[in-house]
Amino acid sequence: MEWTRTFSQEQYDAALAGWRWLPLDGLAAQFTSYFGDVFLSSPQGWWFLDTIEGDVKLCWPTREALELDLATEEGQNRYLLAPLAEAAQRRGLSLGPDQVFDFMPPPVLGGSFDVANITVEDFVVSINIAGQLHQQLRDLPPGTPIGQIKIEGP
Repeated sequence: MEWTRTFSQEQYDAALAGWRWLPLDGLAAQFTSYFGDVFLSSPQGWWFLDTIEGDVKLCWPTREALELDLATEEGQNRYLLAPLAEAAQRRGLSLGPDQVFDFMPPPVLGGSFDVANITVEDFVVSINIAGQLHQQLRDLPPGTPIGQIKIEGP
């Protein structure tokens, strides 16, 4: 089964607006995992925006290298979270055309990767908010109590 999704350029632009603090200039969104992690291309290669870790990295020199990696069980586990997507589907969750799976509460706020915490959310809203959360929390020392988080519209 293929564990990727595609969205319109407008949806990618709105979703990635919450990630403007990362060096995304020159990167073009191509597709996502079922959990909204974004695969981006550039002349240098293929990048992975990890919405759980809150970073973007150059991971593959070519599309072929990316496809080979995603064809492996390890690549599907690491980049697509395929076992969690399968578990969510077995739990009865299904995605509409503009939706991705998400974790509530988000792991960045202490949520677990338990299948019971997986929800279905709008792609743009989910990914935009994840970027805003990571930006606000990235420089805090571990264990810092979170008093207030501000979320802006896309």
